[in-house]
Amino acid sequence: FRNTYHSLKSTILQYQRESFEQAPMYVAVMTYLGFGIVTLFGYLRDFLRAVGLEKCHLAQERDEQKDFVPLYQDFENFYTRNLYMRVRDNWNRPVCSLPGPVFDLMERVSDDYNWTFRFTGRTIHNAINMGSYNYLGFAENNADFLKTVADITHQYGVGVCSTRQEIGNLSIHEELEELVASFLGVESTMTFGMGFATNSMNIPALVGKGCLILSDELNHTSLILGARLSGATIRVFKHNNMHSLEKMLREAVCSGQPRTHRPWKKILIMVEGIYSMEGSVVQLPEIVALKKKYKAYLYLDEAHSIGAVGASGRGVTELFDVNPADVDVMMGTFTKSFGAAGGYIAGKKELVDYLRSHSHSAVYASAMSPPVTEQIIRAMKCILGKDGGREGIRRIRQLAENTRYFRARLKEMGFIIYGNDDSPVVPILLYMPGKVAAFAREMLERKIGVVVVGFPATPISEARARFCLSAAHTRAMLDQVLHHLNEVGDALCLKFSQRKYSPRPDLYEETDFELDS
Repeated sequence: FRNTYHSLKSTILQYQRESFEQAPMYVAVMTYLGFGIVTLFGYLRDFLRAVGLEKCHLAQERDEQKDFVPLYQDFENFYTRNLYMRVRDNWNRPVCSLPGPVFDLMERVSDDYNWTFRFTGRTIHNAINMGSYNYLGFAENNADFLKTVADITHQYGVGVCSTRQEIGNLSIHEELEELVASFLGVESTMTFGMGFATNSMNIPALVGKGCLILSDELNHTSLILGARLSGATIRVFKHNNMHSLEKMLREAVCSGQPRTHRPWKKILIMVEGIYSMEGSVVQLPEIVALKKKYKAYLYLDEAHSIGAVGASGRGVTELFDVNPADVDVMMGTFTKSFGAAGGYIAGKKELVDYLRSHSHSAVYASAMSPPVTEQIIRAMKCILGKDGGREGIRRIRQLAENTRYFRARLKEMGFIIYGNDDSPVVPILLYMPGKVAAFAREMLERKIGVVVVGFPATPISEARARFCLSAAHTRAMLDQVLHHLNEVGDALCLKFSQRKYSPRPDLYEETDFELDS
């Protein structure tokens, strides 16, 4: 009973730590008004281009193709040339160093309002990197840490030049899969050379016509693409909303397939551990309960949560004390917490054996690069303590400490931030299109690299800056970033929160106490 109580209490506390504060009404009005004004000027500039008063820089149909269906006249192209182009300097900035906690950027300027760029020859040195997914700081160039990676490169080279089903299956690939299975607590795993393809190429092997996919509305593009390629019927439930999910499950079980009302061959629930744009954490215990109740399958994408949450970095299953065997398909990537590339599928041995012969990514894609494989092995052994030290656990705890500290300080300052207090993905809501560009430029002037995100990656009224915390960030770095954020937030009027937060940190949690039996 005591264990059940603590598990339930931990789950409740996790949900209490989620924050999705709504902006005041005037912010929403000003945001839509800003987009409306920019759109009107876009149509005016399109008219000026059509009559020859302004030069058009984007691709156009040739005169002999004027009667064809236009390729370049949809709304997305209108958005690109009239809205995105005005703020394009805030993306695709060329990095010329290791993307660790600090990095160097090549300075560039534009003489034609961001249609083209030219390099000035100057380098912006030691900008604080708040955008990379380097959660545990394994994107590093310490020669002592990388010795085994260098040795593997000398032994195997940098490329395999074959699929694993032909002659690209190396002993270190099998060692990695055994290590990942041990780390996750599952029967078997299979690794892939690309994280995006791990989703998009494996989902079609698991479901097809006559199957139903229930997908969270904020799922990543790789999950959406995989679902579409599968040919299965797709229905979308509201983000982390268990009432919406259960309603769809009940309807699917009761009504079956459209027209024929035959039972669905499979019902697959697709969710993420941490949602990369919201910083929210999946309500895993409730979803597991629903999938058991309605005899569905669960596909869990832990790209951003594996290594980043949980006492030993084992992701949301550890965070919520959920048995990994209750998750039918566990997916994750090595591109974030492990400082490498690629992804994995984990679960029962029958599942993995099936994918080895049916997954397009397994059959046709080149095997994972040997030095990348060794980098993942090195990082995972460090986390597990198999290298003889406690550096891995220290990094996990440092990331958790940095995350809590950074989020608490932002709330005290008055910013609206989304997500769970345990999530190292920290979105700051900026809302208005003009403030997005001004924020990114002002932060770079202060030698802080940030990622700003807007439509279509987010809802049109919820543009934001997304900060990613790392165990490699020192307290001094975070304090410097917070100091400049406070100044920029005041200068650009970005502190929209109407909630009041105490500057006194939590001294304890209720779960620290033993239940009196």
